Amino acid sequence: MAVKKAFTESDIYISPAILNEYRTVPLEIKAEGKITPLQFEALIAGIAAFVINAKIVFPRKRLKLCRDEKDNMVLECCLEAKADFLITGDKDLLDLMDIPFALKILTPKEYLKHNGKGIGTFSGIEK
Repeated sequence: MAVKKAFTESDIYISPAILNEYRTVPLEIKAEGKITPLQFEALIAGIAAFVINAKIVFPRKRLKLCRDEKDNMVLECCLEAKADFLITGDKDLLDLMDIPFALKILTPKEYLKHNGKGIGTFSGIEK
């Protein structure tokens, strides 16, 4: 539901680093046996539907804000896109307190309650 709402109410942004993660992580979790071939196909289809509607930004500033170093690429994308909010279930991102730019980090559930339009980045795949 949150993805559908984001598609209709917001601009979605991704970066080359996020695209790379969307390309590699599904293959890794499939190789590790964490998902079935059917789940893999559904994941790839979902990513494709998401990416085709997203705008690509090329972050110019490197950030070191998150305890999980890999999550900084999501914040860099948000900064470059001038995103109003980030929709994520990632605890490392949700726990951030001191972000040096205007960004609301919301869970998908919180986003569904959000009434305003805006621009955002949707953070998705977890290993």
